[in-house]
Amino acid sequence: MKVSLPMQTVLTMARLTALALAAASAASCSFIPAHVRPDEPVPTTYPGDASAAAPNGQAAADIEWQRYFGDARLQRLIDAALQHNRDLRIAVLNIEQARAQYQVRRADELPTVNAGATALRQPKVGGSGGSGGSISSTYTAGLQITSYEFDFFGRVRSLSQAQLAQFLGTEEARKTVQISLIASVASGWLGLLADDELLAVTRRTLSTREESMKLTQLKFDHGASSELDVRQAESLLEGARVALAQQLRQRAQDENALALLLGQPVPADALAATAPTGDIATSALAETVLPDLPAGLPSDLLNRRPDIRQAEQQLIAANANIGAARAAFFPRITLSTNIGSASTELSGLFKAGSFAWSFAPQLVLPLFDAGRNQANLDAAQVGRDIAVAQYERAVQSAFREVADALAGRATLGNQLRAQQAQAKAEETRTKLADLRYRNGAASYLEVLDAQRSLFTAQQAVVQVQAAERQNRVTLYKVLGGGWKSAVSQ
Repeated sequence: MKVSLPMQTVLTMARLTALALAAASAASCSFIPAHVRPDEPVPTTYPGDASAAAPNGQAAADIEWQRYFGDARLQRLIDAALQHNRDLRIAVLNIEQARAQYQVRRADELPTVNAGATALRQPKVGGSGGSGGSISSTYTAGLQITSYEFDFFGRVRSLSQAQLAQFLGTEEARKTVQISLIASVASGWLGLLADDELLAVTRRTLSTREESMKLTQLKFDHGASSELDVRQAESLLEGARVALAQQLRQRAQDENALALLLGQPVPADALAATAPTGDIATSALAETVLPDLPAGLPSDLLNRRPDIRQAEQQLIAANANIGAARAAFFPRITLSTNIGSASTELSGLFKAGSFAWSFAPQLVLPLFDAGRNQANLDAAQVGRDIAVAQYERAVQSAFREVADALAGRATLGNQLRAQQAQAKAEETRTKLADLRYRNGAASYLEVLDAQRSLFTAQQAVVQVQAAERQNRVTLYKVLGGGWKSAVSQ
């Protein structure tokens, strides 16, 4: 039976049909297991109860990197890395890709309405179909809904929720990449400061040994010293040259590594405004101040570390996949429908009285699939177990990283003070040995040994200074700091 209806009424009916179908799906049940965060597979406190001894203050995850890294040069480097680093760019693009994939899954929950037109010509029943036979023609045009699934058992919605969790996980992954990038840039910058200080110490030592070599050679030429003294002075001089070459190479490699993080060459003004003098007590590295941080409790990491939150999103996605696999055991109801006009003549397709509709629901109940659905469910459950193990591993790794950084904080400060005291003692010893030698109270071997020890002690001071500052950067990173930006606050 054909009923003549205006096109506006047809469109209204199509909208109502789509809304009714969506409402029916929204009322569906769900077989997704309830998400329960696994128990923490770590102790409740850090080794040595370091959290109780930690200073009071704001948590690292709540401190924007612009406030933690106060040096303007370092801030410019970090800002450049955030703009040009390729790893971070890939992480951002992964978010966009995951968002698009989620939108595709989300669209499956709603009916897809298309406008379509068809033309069908075929022989009439009983006709020969030849050139002299009767041909029937049917032309249709209107709105179509094809194979829309009523999601009574939550299969489609489960897949959508799994994709949503994957999308949220990529956002946490981007934060993790940003945290690592900021910490790597800061550590690389501190490493370059240390390289420059080591080069200054080595050049000053080299200059001192060149003067010492000249003096020893002059005394040997006048018979006031032995060839043994000359060779010992020469050995120390060449040792300083070896150290200088090694440090120049290391400095170039460290600058290349920092340039890779930045995605561009390291700016010329990225380091100290004045050339290092070799005075380790007043160096740019020694004057770099980074705030101390409270460690808190291991349970705090669950909400502050993006990598742990990412692992939890993977677990949520795995649970959603189980829901979809369970729903596959139940009937699947789909609907195809058309609303529009139909006519046996193309010229009469949109004339009054040509309204037509079709309604074709379909129910499919799985009876025998050779164990496919059960295998999919087993795979989904194993995937959930894997996600649990990955989550626990992320928590354990975070605990270990924080514990290591706290151990460094507890010992590097004492080591640095002791190393500075040793260097001071070696400096005094070198002056006294040189004074004794000049007054004939000691051999030149004593002077050379003091110079060698002083050079080693000064190098160690710079290295421990760099390690102590870099450990503060590491602690900021492993406590979840660095993903917030002051610009967005």
